[in-house]
Amino acid sequence: MEKSLFDKYGGFSTVSRIIMSLYDKLLDDDDVGPFFDDVDMPKLIDHQTKFVSSLMGGPASFSDGHIERAHRHLEVNDLHFDRLKELVRQTLEEFDVDAGDIETVLAAFEARRPLLVGAADVH
Repeated sequence: MEKSLFDKYGGFSTVSRIIMSLYDKLLDDDDVGPFFDDVDMPKLIDHQTKFVSSLMGGPASFSDGHIERAHRHLEVNDLHFDRLKELVRQTLEEFDVDAGDIETVLAAFEARRPLLVGAADVH
């Protein structure tokens, strides 16, 4: 049986370091940084670590409904989502993740674009 990306790259320990590095980039970014004002970052990083672990075949799981509810109050557009993917790519490259594996992770993010882009409640 082929090893999951989660296991291939060292499990929660590595994914946690990847996510912490990613959020350093996200918080410094002019386009997406403002989304994280007034956010409980330790809680968010924990959730994101579990989410990315699940995308990589790890034991955590997140339903589409959970993802949509978590982003419902945000006005995420395609520019924001594309920037997120750019920063995910850069971060994975910094951690020496193979190019094909990066594409697999990015495809999993892309599949969830409709859950974030345009998901904001209209008041």
